[in-house]
Amino acid sequence: MKLGEKQKLTVVKKVDFGIYLAKQPEDDERVLLPAKQVPEGTELGDELEVFLYKDSQDRLISTTHEPYITLGQTAVLKVLELGRIGAFLDWGLEKDLFLPYKEMTRKVKPQDEILVTLYIDKSSRLCASMRGIYELLSKDSPYQNGDTVSGRIYEFSGNFGTFVAVDDKYSAMIPSFEDCGGFQIGDVIEARVTNVKPDGKLDLTIRKKAYIQMDADAQKVWNVIDEYAGVLPFNDKASPEVILRELQMSKNAFKRAVGRLYKERKIEITDRSIRKIQEK
Repeated sequence: MKLGEKQKLTVVKKVDFGIYLAKQPEDDERVLLPAKQVPEGTELGDELEVFLYKDSQDRLISTTHEPYITLGQTAVLKVLELGRIGAFLDWGLEKDLFLPYKEMTRKVKPQDEILVTLYIDKSSRLCASMRGIYELLSKDSPYQNGDTVSGRIYEFSGNFGTFVAVDDKYSAMIPSFEDCGGFQIGDVIEARVTNVKPDGKLDLTIRKKAYIQMDADAQKVWNVIDEYAGVLPFNDKASPEVILRELQMSKNAFKRAVGRLYKERKIEITDRSIRKIQEK
């Protein structure tokens, strides 16, 4: 019998409070299906599909109800309440699903909807986790370059970028050179697909198309030059790392913005800097 999974078991015994199920009639390992969930007309030897979990007294029990999540899946679940060592989530069964604080990637509060996985802890109990999402997301999305998608942020990585679950199930990422500082884990965002990798993962951008985004980028560069008292201590030949650190944009976006300001005769570019042109 597999905890946390749906499986087909055989009815091997009837009692007043339900029926007992087993993989084979002769097996000693049996699990109760409570009477209120036994389908009408069920007889000995019938096969039923059930889900196995543990009840409030930590006993293995089966249900014909459909849980919102099983092992090996991800799902968005609602936070019902907070406890001393974790939170309790609604997963469609009579017993709430426990989310330990150590498995949270951010603080949660009641009514939050969060993306989680299901795992078996050291005490052989089913628990939720906000970690390990990346490995379980699907890579066969129907989306193509240029499509607008909706996704939920589930992780930030300084080295790679912002990880997003498109439609709460497809693997995607916003590259690190894009400024996602205003978001938090759990936020649902709209983004545009910029690339579908050979393995099916999606690259996303929250920026508008280049010709639209350029105005906003030029204004941002102008503001940063202001912060440096009118002289930016590097030019458009600076490394991508410097540009990302100072302006949270890619080198290509920076060069387009600088080009816009240069054509408007607002700046001059020297060997080592970019300067505002003082109005006469």
